[in-house]
Amino acid sequence: MAQRPHLDPSHVSRPALEKMEGFHGDAIREVTEAIRKHDVVVVGMAQNPHVRNVRRALDEAKVAFHYIEYGSYFSEWKKRLAIKMWSGWPTFPQVFVKGELIGGEDLTKAAIASGALSAKLAARVEPRFAEA
Repeated sequence: MAQRPHLDPSHVSRPALEKMEGFHGDAIREVTEAIRKHDVVVVGMAQNPHVRNVRRALDEAKVAFHYIEYGSYFSEWKKRLAIKMWSGWPTFPQVFVKGELIGGEDLTKAAIASGALSAKLAARVEPRFAEA
């Protein structure tokens, strides 16, 4: 699997790395704990139509999910930024199935339509998840 580009930590000063590691750790811990406890987790924000659409699609498909909301367009943007930095996914919603980030609205709807989401939920595998 190809790795997404990122700045090599050897090119980041130690104080900067320490600051990055602690950037809204509370939000990251909340998300990682939810991913450990629930098969499907949607991380989103208020007033975002893509978040609303993916939640509706999961409801219509009768897929139970845990939802975590971080502010709106005008609040909690730093927490959302920390989550984006952690996951590498640039937008919301962020949908996790059995510990794996499957994407946002378009990829979640495609996984529902193709049956891939149901198959992943039915599979007897332990969640894939790396510590934060």
